Amino acid sequence: MTPFLYQLVNYGPQASWQTPSTQDAYAYCQDFTASSYENFSVISWFLPTELHPHFAAIYAYCRWADNLADEIADDAEGLKLLAWWEEQLESCYQQEAHHPVFVALKRTIHEFKIPITPLRNLLIAFRQDKTKKRYATYRDLLAYCRNSADPVGRLVMYLGRCYTPEAVVYSDRVCTGLQLANFWQDVRRDFEMGRIYIPAEDFQQFGLSIDDMPKCAEDEAFQQLMEYQVRRADQLLAAGAPIVDYFPSNLKVDIALFVRGGQAILKQIRQYEFDTWNHRPKVSKATKAKLLMRSWWDIHVRKKPFGSHAYEVPA
Repeated sequence: MTPFLYQLVNYGPQASWQTPSTQDAYAYCQDFTASSYENFSVISWFLPTELHPHFAAIYAYCRWADNLADEIADDAEGLKLLAWWEEQLESCYQQEAHHPVFVALKRTIHEFKIPITPLRNLLIAFRQDKTKKRYATYRDLLAYCRNSADPVGRLVMYLGRCYTPEAVVYSDRVCTGLQLANFWQDVRRDFEMGRIYIPAEDFQQFGLSIDDMPKCAEDEAFQQLMEYQVRRADQLLAAGAPIVDYFPSNLKVDIALFVRGGQAILKQIRQYEFDTWNHRPKVSKATKAKLLMRSWWDIHVRKKPFGSHAYEVPA
């Protein structure tokens, strides 16, 4: 049993537990966040301490929903569980919360005046993962990212109390770029789950067929196809980098780290010569620390607008 399935046994729709206090609910979310693997820490050394529980509550909500889509092999069962999770969300906005994630989230929603839309939109994407396994066009893939990735950036802007229509434009670019970087590092993992996020039109452009996966993953043309996808993601991250300057000073480092984290993954893919079928990129702890400290230096010592010049990602 995976760690998440253990969570589902204890806190799923068939389980019974005593509603936790808000303090205990936040503790649950922080423990859950700390135990979940991500390329880059959701809560860094520089994140203000008072925001730790709120970031953890948002992350726990997103990760629980994502796991309901990814770790439940039966699509029908996964859709039932996602419907249950949305019911919990709706109840939370009616001031009724029982699950520890929603007990914590209720307080965070109230304190930061977070609307239900971005939280609900994430569930649209996770349901889509159970019903749509391939994408015909890049436009189709971007439409998926508008629900799977962009709401996360908007939620973080609410936590930073810096949500504006202008900032949303940059945030969406970064979030979509990060989602694409995640797709391109996990090509094999996603295929083994029955999903292919590389658009069929791009296969065709490089003389390949999406129906030939995984055989064509060994072809040189497939590596060229992946180089094309990486370039797209890199361009989005660069175009969205100015989002850092919309955040308050005490959050800039963390937001910069998300941008550079995506760039580091793409750099790793290049180092593997775009062969993510046989090599899954992973950023070392040393590189993570370098990225964190360089982001701090650039923002607080050099004090230049984050999106105004190129930033080298360390090896």
